[in-house]
Amino acid sequence: MPQLNPTPWFAILTITWFVLIAVVFPSILMFTFPNDPALLDSNPILAEPWNWPWF
Repeated sequence: MPQLNPTPWFAILTITWFVLIAVVFPSILMFTFPNDPALLDSNPILAEPWNWPWF
């Protein structure tokens, strides 16, 4: 049962995490959003009642 031998699997795990941390994560974090979210106004929106012509 080769899955009980931790030697090759631990090496694969550490190499995979090293590649993710060193290469993939920084490239993902370099992406920027095209539209920055705008801050909402502090003034509350005044909602008016709907006009229900069929009622």
